[in-house]
Amino acid sequence: MRLLFLGDIVGRPGRNAVTERLPGLRERWRLDCVVINGENAAGGFGITEAICDEILMAGADAITLGNHSWDQREALVFIERQPKLVRPANYPPGTPGRGTTMVETRTGARVLVVNLMGRLFMDPLDDPFQVAERVVAEAPLREVADAILVDFHAEATSEKQALAYHLDGRVSAVVGTHTHVPTADHRILPGGTAYLSDAGMCGDYESVLGMAREEAIRRFLQKTPGSRLEAASGEGSLSGLAVEIEDRTGLATRVAAVRLGPNVEESWPAFWD
Repeated sequence: MRLLFLGDIVGRPGRNAVTERLPGLRERWRLDCVVINGENAAGGFGITEAICDEILMAGADAITLGNHSWDQREALVFIERQPKLVRPANYPPGTPGRGTTMVETRTGARVLVVNLMGRLFMDPLDDPFQVAERVVAEAPLREVADAILVDFHAEATSEKQALAYHLDGRVSAVVGTHTHVPTADHRILPGGTAYLSDAGMCGDYESVLGMAREEAIRRFLQKTPGSRLEAASGEGSLSGLAVEIEDRTGLATRVAAVRLGPNVEESWPAFWD
């Protein structure tokens, strides 16, 4: 199975990069499943229904969220009727939407997509480790799901690494999101789980985390109220992780960083070309 995960879409540059490049990549790499974090897709803050539909039409099989899930208030409503859009599973009971979704690939394989949010330097949500345990117990790898992908939306790399090792051998991949900065530690853990501390972002890298530089810099210099942060407007790049998963075990066999576009060192899975 060939799985592609792309990091946080930030504003129009990120959306354009996805809609322009993803259809070709799905065909070129013969992808079975594509998952994208879309929590910053609407101008850097949340996601709208129209943008959600746009990302799905471009070739995403599921969209994950994070701490900006509800920045666009309409998401509280339309997430209930969009099963391919998932918010962190460790939000309190009663929160709209769902924290997991099952994707069926073109070959009939079942990919469980799980969204979790960290607690270090983040909102104090329910324990992501306990929620992950419950999810894996309810849908074990190779019994209910042929592959399991976890998007762990968290600030601290220590928390991301700890969860990945905790789930090693029980899920196919744990990919970190949230910082918008791609890390270089992609690897397969001893138990067979693919891991990356942060997938980076799909957006304009000539920016401050995808946002226009001027206001971001001013806030550090002056520490006073100012203009609203806005997404940068330059050309966007894609950033994420490619994972090849063994059908028999549901565990990773090969992994590669994906970085395509300006202002990033380009990288792609040569084993798929």
